[in-house]
Amino acid sequence: MKTILVTGATGQLGQCFQKQSKKFTNFNFLFCSSAELDITSKESLRALFKKHNFDYCINCAAYTNVEQAENEHEKAFLVNAEGAKNIAELCNEFGVTLFHFSTDYVFNGQSRVPYKESDEVDPINIYGASKLKGEEIIKELMQEYFIFRTSWLYSEFGHNFFRTILRKADEKAELNITTTQLGTPTNANDLADYVLCIIAAGSKKYGIYHFSNEGEATWYDFAKEILNYSNKMDEVTLNKTGFFKTLAERPEYSVLSKEKAIKNFGPIKDWKISLHQLIDEN
Repeated sequence: MKTILVTGATGQLGQCFQKQSKKFTNFNFLFCSSAELDITSKESLRALFKKHNFDYCINCAAYTNVEQAENEHEKAFLVNAEGAKNIAELCNEFGVTLFHFSTDYVFNGQSRVPYKESDEVDPINIYGASKLKGEEIIKELMQEYFIFRTSWLYSEFGHNFFRTILRKADEKAELNITTTQLGTPTNANDLADYVLCIIAAGSKKYGIYHFSNEGEATWYDFAKEILNYSNKMDEVTLNKTGFFKTLAERPEYSVLSKEKAIKNFGPIKDWKISLHQLIDEN
């Protein structure tokens, strides 16, 4: 039976792994929250790796506040780069395969065709730079790793755009949503399930991959689809806005090409289909 460590287990993606893990009864999971396991403490990690014979580590622990990162440069790099380094070193030492998650924000957004894994990286905010540094460290230290860059993660868990829009609808709010950024919403449950299926298949096709749902949308498109399918469009005033002022610069275009992942691991759902399924479930 494969033993799998999941770090950052109470964050959005970590909770999705907890939910999806119930389908994989032949795996032995150890879920650790960031409070229980601090990935910036190599001693804590080493003690855990010594105690358990892990086959895989799924690292969901990350600093993800894009806005705050602009003012917390050191903290973002401590978790997303130094923390990734600690995990990579321990995985190497104990012969553990690593799954790690990165972001579409490693790109500058000046492309107009979906970004491939081999395309030039050029982050335009601190969060993207910290995640890129984590990627580079893992690539340098390890051979047996999977890095999945993803985009616009949402789910029924944690703080995300999907949950915010539904909450605003309940509050009968007026919403001004930008139309200038083009990307792809990604149901974090789909990403968790995809990774666990790769483990179940015993794949050794290591490397960097892109995973988001299929298709593309603006944040306005995403909000409109959430409200329409939830039958809440009449409860809010939804306005398009060209420019939405934020502290962190965001890439205008961050659609990811999933060609490599699909070729190696199988199909990925369209973002609207996945969104509808999540709303139906909840």
